[in-house]
Amino acid sequence: MLEAVEVTRLFDVSRPFLARLMAGEAKRMLRAVDGASFAIRRGTTLSLVGESGCGKSTMARMAVGLYAPSAGAMRFEGRELSSARRDAGLRRRMNMIFQDPYASLNPRWRVRDIVAEPIRAFRLARGSAVAERVAELLVQVGLSPADGQKYPHEFSGGQRQRVSIARALASEPEFLVCDEPTSALDVSVQAQILNLMKGLQERLNLTYLFISHNLAVVRHMSDRLGVMYLGRIVEIGPAEAIFSKPQHPYTRLLLEAIPDLEMVGRARTPVGGEVPSPISPPPGCTFHPRCPLAREQCRAERPAVTRVGDVEVACHAVAQGWG
Repeated sequence: MLEAVEVTRLFDVSRPFLARLMAGEAKRMLRAVDGASFAIRRGTTLSLVGESGCGKSTMARMAVGLYAPSAGAMRFEGRELSSARRDAGLRRRMNMIFQDPYASLNPRWRVRDIVAEPIRAFRLARGSAVAERVAELLVQVGLSPADGQKYPHEFSGGQRQRVSIARALASEPEFLVCDEPTSALDVSVQAQILNLMKGLQERLNLTYLFISHNLAVVRHMSDRLGVMYLGRIVEIGPAEAIFSKPQHPYTRLLLEAIPDLEMVGRARTPVGGEVPSPISPPPGCTFHPRCPLAREQCRAERPAVTRVGDVEVACHAVAQGWG
């Protein structure tokens, strides 16, 4: 349903032209996404994980056309996303659930109007049928039709995220981008929202691009998993294959950070160091300043993608067998 081919996204973070001219500075470009590729089959979930600043949210926004790629191609059912977004019939088939449910809802509107907006915008119903569809959507996400009379501030965080999901479903989409939809919620509420999303996917045959930094959450949701580091996808493949036998050193360090009762008392290796600046990333493999396996080749050459079973990994150590 969605395919990214060597997608890159740059942001100009330079000072104003006159200030740069007087100081003799060149333009400064932030490389948020750097040559990432993936594909998502209909009815499945691909999750992208990584530390803050790795480019996950930028990728999420490119997947629904909010950002255009600086290079590469983003395709929706084989069509360039830029042209697909101009087609209202295709545009309504994709939607997004944002990270902060309160910031993404208009505080001046009642919930019934928030959920009804996509229905009216795409002319999916008219008159009394709009109110009936809103009530149906609220029930579908575990709320009451009477909740349509309330404002967003009258709900808890989990209930507000349910309203966000109802609004996302209002345009009858087939593809949803979920940008850390549970990170602002308590753990018990996270489980409720994830189970709701999983149930909706099975009933409505939805396709998800799920963005998260929480690997425990991702394991519950994913068919396939992509691990991002500094704008690049360093490992991608079936979720269970990566969880059971991670290949890339970064993936292994991330998995060791998951709370697990079976690992109590066992020594863990934390992810050391800081994420380098995406304005001036390290040469070669961008993970080499933090990698326990780094050698001279890692500092000089960007690793090619190597296939290990069903998993694709970009790592010199894996490719040459010294990992």
